[in-house]
Amino acid sequence: MSMENEDKVTVIRPWIDPEERITVDFEDEKELNAVVTECTATIVTLALETSFPHLRQEITLPLRDVEIGEDSARYTRDPEKPLRYGRLRLTIRHKRPHMI
Repeated sequence: MSMENEDKVTVIRPWIDPEERITVDFEDEKELNAVVTECTATIVTLALETSFPHLRQEITLPLRDVEIGEDSARYTRDPEKPLRYGRLRLTIRHKRPHMI
């Protein structure tokens, strides 16, 4: 079942929080940690964690290439909010872009 962009925005926007991580899967890389930094009616911007501490890969993706799911193996992190098992999982229908 595919979601419309407005439904994707409704699910993604609550995850715009620098204290919360989401899981991102690309065709060539899986189980990446990321932070959602922006989400509009057409795009989502993510900051992917890299193997270098304090260095993130900023990417902007069209919502049409994003599938929404849940990562039930992980939980929320923000200590100011109630603990929630399961966090947002985005599956991207192409390979991870290279860092410049």
